[in-house]
Amino acid sequence: GIYIEDMDKFFTEAKNYSKISINGLMTLPPPDEEPSLYFALLNKLSKKNMLKYLSMGMSNDFETAIALGATHIRVGEAIMGPRDKN
Repeated sequence: GIYIEDMDKFFTEAKNYSKISINGLMTLPPPDEEPSLYFALLNKLSKKNMLKYLSMGMSNDFETAIALGATHIRVGEAIMGPRDKN
C-alpha cells in the first residue's frame, strides 16, 4: 500500500516506467472509523490522476462507496455469510 501523503510522489515516479500502467486505486478504511471520508479522498485522488477504477466498500458500507464513486465493491460476506473464525 501507499500512504496518502506519498501518492503524488508515487504517481510522478510511476511515469518513469513505461511498462507500468496504473489504472485504479483501492482502499480499506480502518474498521472503527467513518469510511465516507476515506472514500471521498480516494475518489478525489482518482479523478486528479484520471484513473478508471476505484475499488472501495465492503458488505457493510458498499452503498456509501458506490455513492462516492466506487467502480468495484467487495460484498463476499453479504453473499456468502460471515466467515468461519476457526
